[in-house]
Amino acid sequence: MWWVVFALHILMATLWVGGMFFALAVLRPSLAVLDPPARLTFHAQIFRRFSLVIWHAMPITLLSGYALLFGVYGGFRGTPWNIHLMHAVGLVMGVVYLALFFGPYRRFRAQPSPDSVKGIRNLMAINLVLGLLVIALAGAHRYGL
Repeated sequence: MWWVVFALHILMATLWVGGMFFALAVLRPSLAVLDPPARLTFHAQIFRRFSLVIWHAMPITLLSGYALLFGVYGGFRGTPWNIHLMHAVGLVMGVVYLALFFGPYRRFRAQPSPDSVKGIRNLMAINLVLGLLVIALAGAHRYGL
């Protein structure tokens, strides 16, 4: 049964981190071809859909991580260092996303502006770096580092 929890954990983390990578590295540069008003309208659709995905992926990622931590590893005691670090960084990522959602994204929904888009983008970039760090830590665990 733990393989199902692990698969769910990996799939949700992939949606979360991969979605941020796609948004920042592929979608954002592609939006330069649109006029600023159209770009803001398009951002509104993107952010709404992305937020719906992350509101599901983030808690499932964190909860499945806890399930694995306690169900497979038996808790924090005796857990390898990189699992502890993945846990800490995952919690920080959750906090950064909440700050993004209740900060710049809330302002964007109330009054779409390039400044609020920039705030969303900045926090998303921080979370992307943190997410890539977690992926590297997971790889380190897999190879016994």
